Parts: sequence; C-alpha cells; structure tokens
Amino acid sequence: MFLLIRKVIFAFLFNSSLFLILFIGLQNNSNKSKVNFLLGKTVSLPIGFIVGTSFISGSILGGLLNVQFSDEN
Repeated sequence: MFLLIRKVIFAFLFNSSLFLILFIGLQNNSNKSKVNFLLGKTVSLPIGFIVGTSFISGSILGGLLNVQFSDEN
C-alpha cells in the first residue's frame, strides 16, 4: 500500500514540475494557435503549451494506469 501511494505522489510531483517548467519556458512565445473541437474552438494558445499539456496529461495517465491494484488475501 505504501508503494502505491509513493508511486502516485511521485507521478504528480514529477508532472507538476514539468508543468511549471513549461510555464516558465513559454512566457515569450508568440506562435499561437486554436484547437478545433466538435462544437467550437478554444482561445488562442501557444503551440508549445498545447503540445506540452497533452504530453504531461498523457504522462500522468500512463503513470496512474501502471499502478496495479491488487487484493492481498
């Protein structure tokens, strides 16, 4: 159980630090784009922010899916 909590905390801390570095790196970025959804578009965001957040969210989901929930009986 301790290992499970430790893996989850590590995944969130690691990805939060990547997100902070992403914000620091994108402060002076002028290339902006919109994401097209089925019902509309998003506001203009830097391309690096869109790519970075999709990478970080995939990393979070991949880290959490790797955690195995087992029954110890």
